[in-house]
Amino acid sequence: MTDIELLTIAKKASEKSYSPYSKFAVGAALECKGGLVFTGCNIENGALGDTICAERTACVKAVSEGYTEFVRIAIYAESEGYCMPCGSCRQFLSEFDREGEMEVLCAKAGGRYVSHRLKELMPYTFNY
Repeated sequence: MTDIELLTIAKKASEKSYSPYSKFAVGAALECKGGLVFTGCNIENGALGDTICAERTACVKAVSEGYTEFVRIAIYAESEGYCMPCGSCRQFLSEFDREGEMEVLCAKAGGRYVSHRLKELMPYTFNY
């Protein structure tokens, strides 16, 4: 699967976002080893601490189906800046990036994106 294909899936996932408070719809597409893709969107809640990000939604869906080996994740928002994962998502994803090779594609409006390794975005994790 190409970067553009994965980003297109993430963009489509953003359309399912429940974001009545921030009005900031985010979508994620998480690619597992073997090519299976799980999607997620951000789901907000009036109790803001109960809000879940698109990246963690996709990860939870994958893990709940028995998949824990991830290759990369694409994150999309219709925004001026690149949609980067928050600190909680970086830590959460790092739990499943034991090899330190997970790629993070961060997109913005207009189809532009950047690529990082998760370990670059979260160099010091709580993994033991």
